[in-house]
Amino acid sequence: MQKILLSLALLAGFAAQAQATDEAIAYRYGMQLDVAQVLSITPVADVCGVVPVEMTYLDSHGGKHILQFSEFGSGCSN
Repeated sequence: MQKILLSLALLAGFAAQAQATDEAIAYRYGMQLDVAQVLSITPVADVCGVVPVEMTYLDSHGGKHILQFSEFGSGCSN
């Protein structure tokens, strides 16, 4: 019975995450990603330093997700 309740709780958590497609999720090292198609990536800011970037993508089940990660800006000169 406990296994069934745990399974249902996990499924409910995954369903809630899948429905929250308009909110960006911050990337964590080692995070398992299911990227079937990249829809868009925000342009990298023209500054010298680390800036946030967002990638919108579809997973293998057609679910839409927004992933936020850091990238070094393009404004640095040698």
